[in-house]
Amino acid sequence: MNILITSAGRRVSLVRSFQKEIKKTSINGKVFASDANPMLSAACQIADEYFEVPKLNDANYINVLLDICKTNNISLIIPTIDTELLDLAKHKSQFNSEGIEIAISSVDFVSQCRDKRAIHRFFEAHNVNVAKEYSKSNFELPLFIKPVDGSRSVDTYIIKTKDDLTDYHFNNDKLMFLEYLDHTEYQEYTCDLYYNKANKLKCVVPRKRIEVRDGEVYKALTSNNALVDYIKKNLNEIEGAVGCLTAQFFIHNNDDKGIYAIEINPRFGGGYPLTYLSGANFSKWIIEEYMLDKTIDDKFDVWESDLLMIRYDDEILVHGYKG
Repeated sequence: MNILITSAGRRVSLVRSFQKEIKKTSINGKVFASDANPMLSAACQIADEYFEVPKLNDANYINVLLDICKTNNISLIIPTIDTELLDLAKHKSQFNSEGIEIAISSVDFVSQCRDKRAIHRFFEAHNVNVAKEYSKSNFELPLFIKPVDGSRSVDTYIIKTKDDLTDYHFNNDKLMFLEYLDHTEYQEYTCDLYYNKANKLKCVVPRKRIEVRDGEVYKALTSNNALVDYIKKNLNEIEGAVGCLTAQFFIHNNDDKGIYAIEINPRFGGGYPLTYLSGANFSKWIIEEYMLDKTIDDKFDVWESDLLMIRYDDEILVHGYKG
């Protein structure tokens, strides 16, 4: 019974968390990693073993992944990046028929998360505030522009004057014109949410985003604030949601002036190591649910608030590389 973390890239801390937690169980299992270029993946180098797979847009990706799992006694897959989620969700039953679990939400919920307009409708249906979307012929400045299917803060813009707008912004149908939530008035939080197999919320950990590089948080602070009760009240159950969800919120400096949801990524986020180290052990709970068939009880108060994470660069050396 082994675990495979796909598209592992530089997710060293995520791999290590699963390695640490599986050793505490009765499972005689290992944690593997896959990547399109595993020799250049730090996470693959520290995994118990790694596998090279085609790029995600390759038609053979799913079949190769399934063969790897069957050949190497892999019983659980942990996906990590947005662009693989929908394809894996669509093939979840195919893997299940081979005794392989994928810790991933339903096709319908993943599809909503991948479409920023659809996830806005989802939030509104759950009485959660969202930033107003403007038409491109009638908007107010300043505004925020982002793609309807984007990730990692790619192709996003803060527009303060009309001179900042270009034909690209108006002609690209994928770009949304949104109400700008001023960072001098709002604090930005990423919340790690854990949903059990019954789609029930079991834990909420808000992380204040202090510094972000290339869409991934490098300095963050856990905070047991108004978001915990707000999310417990409005998102206590989400049809089709399982495992780790990473949700982004803005909260006004004066709490009673509003909380706004931005998006949900139905996967582990780059800042999960802080959540894990604070005591919210999603890695352990996934192993217990998906490999040991245990039930996860409420875990809302198991983590440490006001815990600061400051990341730094480290090195992994690979000897004999001929690339």
